[in-house]
Amino acid sequence: MTLFGLLRLVFILIFFGLMILFAVSGRSLPGVKLRRISAFTKLRRVIGLAVEAGSRLHISVGDGGTIGTESASAFVGLSVLERLAGSASTSDNPPIASAGDGAIGTLAQETLRSTYSRIGLSGKFDPDTGRVTGLTPFSYAAGTLPLVSDEKTGANVLLGHFGSEVALITDAGERSGNLTLAGTDNLPAQAVVFATAHEPLVGEELYAGGAYLNAGVMHDASLRTQDIFRWALIILILLGILAKFLGLDTMIENLIDELIGGLM
Repeated sequence: MTLFGLLRLVFILIFFGLMILFAVSGRSLPGVKLRRISAFTKLRRVIGLAVEAGSRLHISVGDGGTIGTESASAFVGLSVLERLAGSASTSDNPPIASAGDGAIGTLAQETLRSTYSRIGLSGKFDPDTGRVTGLTPFSYAAGTLPLVSDEKTGANVLLGHFGSEVALITDAGERSGNLTLAGTDNLPAQAVVFATAHEPLVGEELYAGGAYLNAGVMHDASLRTQDIFRWALIILILLGILAKFLGLDTMIENLIDELIGGLM
């Protein structure tokens, strides 16, 4: 294992360890104080309106796979899907999920199935509510358009890995007059979403979705851990600036080179 591989492993272990610590201690400590994100405020309101009006929520978890960096955003989308399905399943038109990957689509379907079973509505589960609408980016977007434009759809929630083709989906939501909340881990798609979605999620706001929708204590623990690493990074940057100002950067670089040489 290379030095950078070892550092990545250490980072993951520390991050996971802190999450477990905060999850255990969080049961007896006050919850995370979250800043207001209008997208999630409106989404909670839309859930209530969907139940009252009998409209449908459409949740799309993107076309990312289960392996690779894009899987993180897909699993966030699945967590939000579970929460929304539990809240809006009593509507006359239950939530429907779309995906652009076979494995993620299967997980979305199983998420709906387990949610209905957990709340005692197994008989209302319809396998057709979890769909793979296409296996390439643009076929996925094209297959999702009818779900977005359906007159029964009251809101669209797009959380996962998307490319620039997400513009087709958000444009369809705009034409239908439905609320479109969207967040992705792809930077070009983030720019598209920011310009076209009613309620875009920027940067790490995507990964906070579970905490804002009360999906579980682990989501709150994840936010606490992210804050710790964010402050640690800020402190490291400030220390680096101070070392540069005091002329200590060369000495630190030599020490790092010696450390790497010793490990190699």
